[in-house]
Amino acid sequence: MSNPTQLSFVSLQVTDLEASGKFYTEILDFKPVLKSPPDAIVFEQKNGAAFAIRKPMIELSKANLLGWGVAVWFGIGDLDAFLEKNREKISIVKDIHPTPFGRILVISDPDGYAITLQETKAD
Repeated sequence: MSNPTQLSFVSLQVTDLEASGKFYTEILDFKPVLKSPPDAIVFEQKNGAAFAIRKPMIELSKANLLGWGVAVWFGIGDLDAFLEKNREKISIVKDIHPTPFGRILVISDPDGYAITLQETKAD
């Protein structure tokens, strides 16, 4: 018997693909792949699971809080530099703080999904 051993793909269903695309490309500096499926934007990856945003496959308006209970973390080299550059353009859920996994910053995307940025630079 074979068991799943690696996360391979994560996608968020968004209400406005264009607005969310701008957030992920202009604020988080993600690069879309050359060919994405219709109604979706898939982003380039260096390591780990692929990430995409897509038009909803369900009626999102029936959800009280999108993504509640799910944590989406992305590594980032320098949280302070990111925050200095983007503070006026982002919605901060929880400011930079230490955790057992390093310093993190939690922001929300245009749909209110909580996105955790985990500092990955070496000390």
